[in-house]
Amino acid sequence: MEKDLTQGNVTKTMLMFACPMILGNLLQQCYNIADTLIVGRFLGSDALAAVGSAYSLMTFLTSIIIGLCMGSGTVFSVNFGKKDKVQLKNSMVSSFIFVALVTVIINIVVFVGIDLILHVLQVPTDIYGLMREYIFIIFFGIFFTFLYNYFAFLLRAVGNSITPLYFLGAAAVINIVLDILFVVVFNLGAGGAAEATVIAQAVSGLGIAVYVWFKEPELRPNMENIASCMRTMPAVIRHSFAACIQQSVMNFGILMIQGLVNSFGASVMAAFAAAVKIDSFAYMPAQEFGNAFSLFISQNHGGGKYDRVREGIRKAVRFSVIFCLAVSAVIFVFAPYLMQIFVDSSESEIIEIGVGYLRTEGSFYCGIGILFLLYGFYRGVEKPEMSLILTVISLGTRVLLAYLLAPIPAIGVSGIWWSIPIGWFLADLAGLIYMKKINITQINNKI
Repeated sequence: MEKDLTQGNVTKTMLMFACPMILGNLLQQCYNIADTLIVGRFLGSDALAAVGSAYSLMTFLTSIIIGLCMGSGTVFSVNFGKKDKVQLKNSMVSSFIFVALVTVIINIVVFVGIDLILHVLQVPTDIYGLMREYIFIIFFGIFFTFLYNYFAFLLRAVGNSITPLYFLGAAAVINIVLDILFVVVFNLGAGGAAEATVIAQAVSGLGIAVYVWFKEPELRPNMENIASCMRTMPAVIRHSFAACIQQSVMNFGILMIQGLVNSFGASVMAAFAAAVKIDSFAYMPAQEFGNAFSLFISQNHGGGKYDRVREGIRKAVRFSVIFCLAVSAVIFVFAPYLMQIFVDSSESEIIEIGVGYLRTEGSFYCGIGILFLLYGFYRGVEKPEMSLILTVISLGTRVLLAYLLAPIPAIGVSGIWWSIPIGWFLADLAGLIYMKKINITQINNKI
């Protein structure tokens, strides 16, 4: 079910393509939100802190895989915009081999070095065992994460953003049901929540792979594509590696922030764990809209439709700003009530800390909304290295300021919160200045 994004009304095309991706990512957030909600309510604050800290580590490591698949998706999309099915299939084979190999390596590293990783993260001894159990189980599902993201980005690259949503929706429902069953009914603890997530990931990963193989025969590579895959490997590695580094740098910065948060004790850890879930859920539609915008740009860039690229930029900025302003207002007003979704109302200290985070950082979602569009634009016009530079500016600022401000007694943990929007706006400024200096019609098509 392919869709040509180089044709039709720009606003309608972008929104119709983006909506399933946004909804799909909302469902994906349900994986971790279900874990956090059920663990926080039924297993207590120690288990919540353990699962929350594990989430930062999981996000960092899986972001490597997601970044590789995202970069490959740009290659797929540009080739589809060119109507070059041979190169599309060649790059599909290259990408599958490359990303699968990286996934296996990550799995081995996690299982062998889990104790060293937890030590580096300064995990407190009272939650060490819980966090180790959760992480050890959750990474049995990392290959399924690769399968889902590889085939999801492939389908989206050819304009099909609906099918990945179906598999993700099924997985989200399975995850929530199994969370309740394993944690509440069978009393399997944090490990049970991890098992539920792995099973759900297997359903989405294997399901979408089987679907593409049998229902999308035009995307099925043949022996000639396999034999020719090395010709497209350099382009795949270039785009995949740039997107991967961008995603992993982003999440490595978050992981470093997690280490700093951990130094403030279990209450701050629990508050941060719950608030980050709310935060991620709140700005996630803007993030996924940026990913959809990137594929829109890459198809039209591949097809030479630069008027549509320019119009798409104007419409995307307008939509993202309006959305982010509305979400910021909601988060500011309802922050205390949102925290109580994850934390019992009696945990007043945890709720107060979480509200401080949400009202500080959440007031500036426009900054990250624009940044997601800049990431998508530079990936789409085959300048993925610029997306990486913007990420380094954003995360570098965040980490540097956090570690400078947090130790000051008069500032404390609020210094961590304020460092986030400052990083966003500095990266936005750099990205917009550079955009003014380039002419997209003169960018060499290197794929």
